[in-house]
Amino acid sequence: MKQIIIFLLLIIVGLIGYGQYKKHKRYSFSEYEYKVPDGIDVANANKGLLLDYYEAVETVNGFVATKWSAENIDVRNPSDDDAEDMAAVSEYRNRLANVKFYEAQLVNPKTEVAPVKDSSEAEKKKQLIKSIFNSNPIGNSLRLGERSAMVYEIQGLLIAKGDSIVHDGLFRAETFTSLKNFEEKHKLFPDGRLDAITLEYLLK
Repeated sequence: MKQIIIFLLLIIVGLIGYGQYKKHKRYSFSEYEYKVPDGIDVANANKGLLLDYYEAVETVNGFVATKWSAENIDVRNPSDDDAEDMAAVSEYRNRLANVKFYEAQLVNPKTEVAPVKDSSEAEKKKQLIKSIFNSNPIGNSLRLGERSAMVYEIQGLLIAKGDSIVHDGLFRAETFTSLKNFEEKHKLFPDGRLDAITLEYLLK
């Protein structure tokens, strides 16, 4: 009888241990942590851009870890499709898009530092902005108080259209008003938010 009890206890302990192992395997931060690629030339990169990039990477890693530890949401491989999980996944993709945006500029520092010299380079940048926006239109619609690479690029486009606003990547009231005025001028829906139509007009 004692042997049977011991055997059952061993089975229970084994099942608990296996469950913990699966949980650890499902989320191991060393595996999920965003890794900086080798292609970035740290020595020659623009230091300000590089700092923004590392900050964006840490933000992504912190978001992933916090969502898992505090809310048990794995934003990379969500186990549920409820509203809370999907909102977290959307936010994660938005943050990751910022990382990718900085990364694309840092892989070749010379391209990032040098001004746009021809239409082909300008077109590539436009396509990159559109690609990042289309990866998460809702998350990239811009919100007051948001600081991101997308805000920075939209500010640059508004300035290129003749507006005088601060070009720092922070979506403050000034940028909101500028974007809304641009929409009104082009007879678009004037809500001061970025959508596919507004972006298309900004990129013309």
